Amino acid sequence: MANEKKLVEQITSMDEDFAQWYTDIVKKADLVDYSSVKGCMIIRPYAYAIWERIQGILDKHFKDLGHENVYMPMFIPEALLNKEKEHVEGFAPEVAWVTYGGSEPLAERLCVRPTSETLFSEHYANIVQSWRDLPKLYNQWCSVVRWEKNTRPFLRTREFLWQEGHTVHATAEEAEAETVQMLEVYANLYEKDLCIPVIRGQKTEKEKFAGAKATYTVEAMMHDGKALQGATSHNFGDGFAQAFGIRYLDRDNQLKYVSQTSWGLTTRTIGALIMAHGDNSGLVLPPSVAPIQVVVIPVQMHKEGVLEKAREITERIRTFVRARIDDSDNTPGWKFSQYEMKGVPLRLEIGPKDIENGQCVIVRRDNREKSFVPLESLETEIPRILDAYAAALYENALKRRETMTYTVSTLDELIDTAKNKPGFIRAMWCGDQACEDRLKEVAEVTSRCMPFGEEPFGDTCVCCGKPARKLVYWGKAY
Repeated sequence: MANEKKLVEQITSMDEDFAQWYTDIVKKADLVDYSSVKGCMIIRPYAYAIWERIQGILDKHFKDLGHENVYMPMFIPEALLNKEKEHVEGFAPEVAWVTYGGSEPLAERLCVRPTSETLFSEHYANIVQSWRDLPKLYNQWCSVVRWEKNTRPFLRTREFLWQEGHTVHATAEEAEAETVQMLEVYANLYEKDLCIPVIRGQKTEKEKFAGAKATYTVEAMMHDGKALQGATSHNFGDGFAQAFGIRYLDRDNQLKYVSQTSWGLTTRTIGALIMAHGDNSGLVLPPSVAPIQVVVIPVQMHKEGVLEKAREITERIRTFVRARIDDSDNTPGWKFSQYEMKGVPLRLEIGPKDIENGQCVIVRRDNREKSFVPLESLETEIPRILDAYAAALYENALKRRETMTYTVSTLDELIDTAKNKPGFIRAMWCGDQACEDRLKEVAEVTSRCMPFGEEPFGDTCVCCGKPARKLVYWGKAY
């Protein structure tokens, strides 16, 4: 048990220093290592296994909706990037450039892919000629590079993994339907698989994606009350189509521009899992994405029959859960702490007395609740406990968000709330960017989204007092 205490003490309390708590978990749960390339991270096997689970869930949804995976080059010629003015201006500060090929200077600089709208648009201009070619529903899994100044593992790194969907449609209505549909795919991933409630909404003009007609987002709240943008879905209209000449011959024999969308989710989702569910003992992972759902710990395994029974149980439950046995010579206390650190949802303990009584002990990671489960009932009880565990994660996160969401009507209220009460702030807004900029200056908050399905609660802008146009969620964000 001394080892258990020492291991837990290595994590800074989230109430003492949330940023250090996050860094401690990232390192001590073996999620990343730091690279010799500043601002880049090495994703270690356990974290990559979480990403593979997320990737698998999303990839199935994408394919069920008719999307196909493709792969584009990682280099973009400067002339190609410059074709869409608003887009290139939005990304210019973060672009990394290749200027040499071997020892020879390049005739034209190559951008290392920060996103792939220009590459997809060039490709679509080459392959779309007729209405019969539409829609094109493509997605790629890849890494991108953005030269961030301030980096933190998963949340902001200079290279990160993601998926980016890029689709072209015959009509604006079809593109809008695709944009909304894919946002809901992301919302379902967060709420059903990651157990994190999200606010669905539209970004303001200032915060929308460079080159987009409209950007939709899912916004999640972390333990410390800060917002994290979970995923975005963009309706490009025909802006890129006009810049790249993506036209098709319609049924009426008229040449028309396509309408496009783009949507994406990144490895920052792992950061969201840490900060939404983690505690002072480490990770707390939802069952859907946990690399190990049940760890089997033999207790007093030197006793006759214990190790054999533990191995038998592990093989048996592997038919319906991701299970692992720890039959190392470390103490049970060390093992308990180790798998708590890694956020394994359930711990199954089996010892001599348990075998004698035909039962085992199952311990939940979230609340450490113990259940004595008959061995003959494992096939029904483990899924039941996992479902209850996942539901509790979601409900706790939802309760936290509701408790830390405030509605204000005046600028003084907003400033005071932003200073003293971490969380989301609901306030009415006139739609003027000058007010949005002022709120960032005086309260250090940004607009997170204009939520879907929520009724306005006032008539005047929280900043200037003029007639209000939109209800906005404001907050401090990662």
